[in-house]
Amino acid sequence: MAQDYDSPRNKDEDEESLQELGKSSRTAESEMEDDDENAIAEDYELPGADLSNEDSSVTVIPMQGDEFICSECFLVKHRSQLDHMGPDGPVCRECAA
Repeated sequence: MAQDYDSPRNKDEDEESLQELGKSSRTAESEMEDDDENAIAEDYELPGADLSNEDSSVTVIPMQGDEFICSECFLVKHRSQLDHMGPDGPVCRECAA
């Protein structure tokens, strides 16, 4: 059967059905969302948190022969990153740009 999409609709029925749908979905979904958000928040650690009781281990590797310390940013870079020798020492390409 053909549907006439240009015919006027009854707006009252549409509004009532939308309100009923909203009421039923809010109660069940909001409780589930609150539980999920609380679970996520409990597992999340804020930056700057007290980590004094945590053990951490870092392996420090000495600077290699083909590396240098940039005199501008003080990062260890590979010799392929060397741009020029400045008055204070080597300068990397990023700092020279």
